[in-house]
Amino acid sequence: MHHSRTTALAVGLAMLALLLAAAAASADNYVALGDSYSSGVGTKSFYETTCKRSEYAYPRLIARDRSGTSLTFKACSGATTSSVTSEQLSALSSTTNIVTITVGGNDAGFGPIVTSCALPWPWSCEAELTEAERFVTTTLPGRLSTLYAAIRSRAPNATVIALDYPRLFMGVDCNAGTFFSTTEMTRMNHIADLIKTVTQERAVAAGAVFKDAIPPFVGHAICSESEWLNGLSDPVEESFHPNRTGHRSGYEPLVRSVIG
Repeated sequence: MHHSRTTALAVGLAMLALLLAAAAASADNYVALGDSYSSGVGTKSFYETTCKRSEYAYPRLIARDRSGTSLTFKACSGATTSSVTSEQLSALSSTTNIVTITVGGNDAGFGPIVTSCALPWPWSCEAELTEAERFVTTTLPGRLSTLYAAIRSRAPNATVIALDYPRLFMGVDCNAGTFFSTTEMTRMNHIADLIKTVTQERAVAAGAVFKDAIPPFVGHAICSESEWLNGLSDPVEESFHPNRTGHRSGYEPLVRSVIG
C-alpha cells in the first residue's frame, strides 16, 4: 500500500511538472511595433495619448483575448522605419516570440498626400502621388530590408508578422469636405498596392510572415455600406484609418491566422 501511494505521488508530481512546463511554453511574449495603423488611430479612444494607443487596436484585442499572452505595445502614431528602429526595437529580446508591424506609409508621406488630394480644384496632388510611387518602388525596399533585419537580430526566436495597408477607396467620395477625383482615389489605392508588393517581398526575404490587409477590407472601404475605414472624421486625425470593426474584423484575424 505504501509503495502504491509513493508511486501515485510520483506520477502526480510528474504530471504537474509537465503541466507547468506546458503552461510556461504556451506563454507568449508579444511586441507590437509600427505606426498608427497598429496603435489604433481611427478607433476614437486612446488610453495613451502621445502615441495614440487604443484598447481597440488589434494588438490589444489579441493580448486580451489570447490566454497567456503578454503584450509590449510600442506602436506609435506617425512612426516611420527610422523611428521604429530608434524608439521601438529596444523592446525586443531573445524571449520575444511574436512581433507584428505596420510601417512604410509615413515614410512615403501618405498622410500629407491624402490631405493634399482632398482639396478642391484647382489644387492638385499629382506631383505628390508621382513622388510617392517613385519612393515606394526605389527607396522603401531598402529601408524595410534594414528594419526587418534589425528585428530578426534582436528577436531571433520570434514569429515576425508584417502587415500592409488596405485600399482606402471604392471609387466614390461621399464625404462633405473632401474633393477626391476618381483618378486620385485610383492612384492612392495603387500606392497601397505598391506598398503591399514591397512589404511582402522584403518581409519574406527577411524570414518574416507577410499578411495582406487588402482582401479583408474589400467591400468595407470608405463610403461603403459597411465601413471598416473612417472617411473624413472629427477629430481630423481619426480620418482614413481603420475603425474598431476594422481592427477586430480586418487586422486581428490576419494575425490570429498565424499565431492561433
